[in-house]
Amino acid sequence: MKPLAGWENFYVIIGSSAGALIGLQFVVLTLVANTLRSAEEAEAGDAFATPTIVHFSAVLLLAGIASAPWEGIGTVAVLWGIMGLSGLVYTVIVTWRMRRQGVYRLQLEDLLFHILLPLAAYGMLAVSACLVRSRPDEPLFVVAAAALLLLFAGIHNAWDNVAYHVFVKRESRTERERGS
Repeated sequence: MKPLAGWENFYVIIGSSAGALIGLQFVVLTLVANTLRSAEEAEAGDAFATPTIVHFSAVLLLAGIASAPWEGIGTVAVLWGIMGLSGLVYTVIVTWRMRRQGVYRLQLEDLLFHILLPLAAYGMLAVSACLVRSRPDEPLFVVAAAALLLLFAGIHNAWDNVAYHVFVKRESRTERERGS
């Protein structure tokens, strides 16, 4: 398909990166799972860790969609649009979960990387789906930017989750053990 010609390497790179990061995130979550002690901590994990997997999976799905041998760009645009709208709804749910959990107080950085950047990325996907029929080339750059935004937000959030569990949780656990 002509509109996606030339994008193969881009989607191979981000798709394989997203796939590898999903696997790595599962390993980290498995190791961290032993440190969760309460239902509140598990609820916070749903709010902060699960969306990272979803964003990486969205990038992997985008790469798969863009790499398939479609006859035209119409079906691809519909799939991007569905992903964008679904991602917007999911990010609203994540926002609700983050505000509801009581283990961790949200910081500006959390609002940016967990809420605003994903909202922007999924919004870009939805808008690009609407524009692709009238101008097929420009929306492809918007989709690529959305994929990169989700990938980098996911990388930041994965690192933030690991750093929190390694440095903050371990330190508070060590302090509790010293006090006993």
